[in-house]
Amino acid sequence: MDKILILDFGSQYTQLIGRRVRELGVYSEIIPGDSPLNEAALRDAAGIILSGSPFSAYDAEAPAPDAKIYGLGLPLLGICYGIQRMTLESGGAVERLPEREYGRREVRLGAAGAENPLFTGVERQFVSWMSHGDSILKPGAGWSVIAESEGGIPAALVHEDGKRWGVQFHPEVSHCEFGQEILGNFVLGICKASRGWSMEAYLEQEAGLIKAKIGDQPALLLISGGVDSTVAGAFLLRILDPGQIYLLYIDTGLMRKAESDEVMANLSSLGARHLHKVDAEADFLGALAGEADPEKKRKIIGDLFISIQEREVARMGIPEAFLVQGTLYTDLIESGKGVGKKAQVIKSHHNVRSPLVEKKRAEGRVIEPLDRLYKDEVRALGRLLGLPERVVGRHPFPGPGLGVRILGEVTKEKCDILREADAVYISELRARGLYDKIWQAFCVLLPI
Repeated sequence: MDKILILDFGSQYTQLIGRRVRELGVYSEIIPGDSPLNEAALRDAAGIILSGSPFSAYDAEAPAPDAKIYGLGLPLLGICYGIQRMTLESGGAVERLPEREYGRREVRLGAAGAENPLFTGVERQFVSWMSHGDSILKPGAGWSVIAESEGGIPAALVHEDGKRWGVQFHPEVSHCEFGQEILGNFVLGICKASRGWSMEAYLEQEAGLIKAKIGDQPALLLISGGVDSTVAGAFLLRILDPGQIYLLYIDTGLMRKAESDEVMANLSSLGARHLHKVDAEADFLGALAGEADPEKKRKIIGDLFISIQEREVARMGIPEAFLVQGTLYTDLIESGKGVGKKAQVIKSHHNVRSPLVEKKRAEGRVIEPLDRLYKDEVRALGRLLGLPERVVGRHPFPGPGLGVRILGEVTKEKCDILREADAVYISELRARGLYDKIWQAFCVLLPI
């Protein structure tokens, strides 16, 4: 199966590039941007995309691609940092802009740009999405500018060898007009990659990896009751013997109104043989007493989840079980755990940066079957697995629950107030036919 290889230099958009490529029906694989391009990495590659980065290309510690990339003969597309890096490595100049280009910016194609295969079917003027403080001051040897932003700044370049392109905007972001057409022109037109990717293919590939790793050992899935963990549970029950799968639901006391009953009903319908519920409200509220910092609350909750899980595992007699989590790639990149070591932290997810989870991860005992998917892709996978729409269509709910929807200290009284308010709000959305038209809606309790 043809693939597009994506070099990740730490951009929070990198997985979005991979997602857009998959939407074109082409398999994408993401590797650290500065890793060696060996035979395994390049196998079946039809082209390479160089991602953006929080680094400046001229920084001493800035990541650089393997130098052999330019001698492979594969088409290359640099996005933002990617083209700036290629510019520097071909003798050009990149400098800090007096004013950062961020958000919507108009791009104008020159005559050569309008005729370039990267912009087939794209209007001569379109609105792009920018996110960079540096810009190309002078193109490198062999490079020419084929599009400019409204400030006369280079927005797209092409190399005379006919194998290298670059854009300073982000075509992968939905705000960019013709973004998917530009990526499609590169992937399908220039790279001539074949369409062999689908959610069915993902299911088959991930199933093989999980079976090989887990074998006939027990697997414990910590269930939150949300879409992600439920889909992960359905995934495991589809590919493994239900007798080796243990579903553990911990009622933290931080759940929405009547949620625990709904969660248990949903899990029972999956056909699991081992389904356990733990009432841990006192544990969580006690550990959170007096704590107001949201990052610390997340870590307290994450550690307690694992501590209770370990206690229950001992009670259930499966101490060597693999820990399975419904972690999404967005959880990883927001927590600074993207591919490679260049991603920066936005917020720590309780199931990613918790020290005890990190320990399990280091031991190779964590399985995350959804960790390369976005939320809408998880919903698509859930539908493929036969889950009902009332389950896959639920709004996202954080693992720390109401603990991070209460600003300030968490108490039972505050949880009860927020539960009632949230129940009123969501019931009104459903009554008006608005729930399924909104991606996420919830109440927050302010400390006033």
